[in-house]
Amino acid sequence: MPLPLLLLILLAFPVVEIWLLIELAARYGVWVLVYLVVVAILGWRLIQDEKLMMLGRMTQTLSQGGAPARALFSGAKNMLAGILLIIPGVVTDAIAVILLLLPSAKPEVFDETVQAEPRQSRRPAAANDDVIEGEYTRED
Repeated sequence: MPLPLLLLILLAFPVVEIWLLIELAARYGVWVLVYLVVVAILGWRLIQDEKLMMLGRMTQTLSQGGAPARALFSGAKNMLAGILLIIPGVVTDAIAVILLLLPSAKPEVFDETVQAEPRQSRRPAAANDDVIEGEYTRED
């Protein structure tokens, strides 16, 4: 994409947002302000909730042996949607809704047996077949 076209899009975006807000305010009045306040509160709440859930999602992904980049991408996508909801404007809200509707990738598990077994019961395989595992106590 050539640089002048990118600059034109970046400069036109705020103009389109302001023009659309003025048109909607002329048509619907105070309801546009109510809409902007409610959406900003929802965006703030989304950011707060995502901040709390990101650590749990990362821990779960790592404990299952998955790639942490997927959990980070999902969290970053939701945080960006929250920021776009806070910014006043209808176009940014539409982009935020599209981001929220995009499906997040499920965490991958490298080994299916890891998911089926509890973490404490997994033991490393013996180096040879002559080893018999067991417990002992010393009695003197």
